[in-house]
Amino acid sequence: MSKVPPSHVQKLATIFCGLIIFSLFTMSFLPIVSPVSIGGLFLTAVMYQVQGTKEKTEIHGKLMYLVLTGVFVVHLASGLNTEHSHRVEFFADVVQQLPFLLMPLSFALLPTWPVRYLHRLFLLFYCLVVISALGSTSYYLLHITEINKLYSQSQIMPTVPDYIRFSLMVTFAIAIGVIFIRNNIVSTRIRWGLITGTLFLVIYLYILAVRSGLGAFNMLCLLAIGWLIIKRHNYKYGVLLGVVVILLPTLSFVCFPTFRNKYYNTQYDVAQASTVSSANNLSLVGRYYSYKVGFQLARQNPWFGVGKADMQQEVGNFYKRDYPEIEASSYLMPHNQLLYYLIAFGSIGLFAFLFCFYYPLFAMWKQASLLLISHYIIVSLSFVAEFTLDQANQVGLIYSLFFIVLSIASMNSERSENLVKYV
Repeated sequence: MSKVPPSHVQKLATIFCGLIIFSLFTMSFLPIVSPVSIGGLFLTAVMYQVQGTKEKTEIHGKLMYLVLTGVFVVHLASGLNTEHSHRVEFFADVVQQLPFLLMPLSFALLPTWPVRYLHRLFLLFYCLVVISALGSTSYYLLHITEINKLYSQSQIMPTVPDYIRFSLMVTFAIAIGVIFIRNNIVSTRIRWGLITGTLFLVIYLYILAVRSGLGAFNMLCLLAIGWLIIKRHNYKYGVLLGVVVILLPTLSFVCFPTFRNKYYNTQYDVAQASTVSSANNLSLVGRYYSYKVGFQLARQNPWFGVGKADMQQEVGNFYKRDYPEIEASSYLMPHNQLLYYLIAFGSIGLFAFLFCFYYPLFAMWKQASLLLISHYIIVSLSFVAEFTLDQANQVGLIYSLFFIVLSIASMNSERSENLVKYV
């Protein structure tokens, strides 16, 4: 059997990675794309290794991927702390978390890719975000009165994928656009397209008015201001960006009814936090009580947690006991990724997750690309108000993990091709 040239393997892997990106936007109506593309990428990597092709690669570079598989091991180990009656839920969780095993292993087994392939994958994601945002904006303009009213009722305009995950993707797409423009990664013609698209996405983010995306965007802007002033001593652009960060919400409040209604709606939700029954119909109040239940449950099971498959039952018991005013249909799992894992896996499991998930960032801190840093910031901020990695549709999990391993691959490729670092 003749060996498949590494260049063919790289192209095939790039196709499967493109399908993984595409699957983020088709999960609700074409879910098969995700497992097929992840499975195809893994089989491509295994095929490359089975044929005996060897490549000189730094052990450190492979380790960045392999440590991430520890997140899957943490979920697998929780089976030791799961009631027999919840075995079905446990195995469902193991299947859901398989990307944490297959994607890092695939990237560890594959040869180093030409950096241009990886840049094209980032640009594919960027283009799909712009297309989806254009579709969402068009729908808004066609139903402007109806949607403006929805925003005063804690609802959001339709997006693909769901609005919380999509707002994070829009923020990351903005970061990709800025980084690619800053580093002259694309041609002049594409550069102008990126400038136009990025400006549109910033405006769209404020029209969409999702707290998760806006919080991540503003945090990136604040860090960029600090980087410009402290590290680059570029006071002019630092101050200019600061003025823009201040003006954007002010202008959005005046110009965009969605942003204005979301602001008033948030104010109203916060004011109702002391009324327990408000958790039945107000999202922020529901989150607040999910945190209270979560901390109580964590205090009773500090070391090993209750087991992720048992969480729904345990959380429900606390709601019934402490907050009978809240209806069963309004019970929420703690909407914070770290609290969620503290309850599921205990402090030992949470520490193991933090070590595995953040190892690539801290191990390569001095050489980390702006893409990797930006993505970690966006995902980490989403952890504050969501259990991003454990949503049933896997969009948050695949988005979070894929762009970590893709950013690591990009850094490895740049190093092998002796290209200039982003930072």
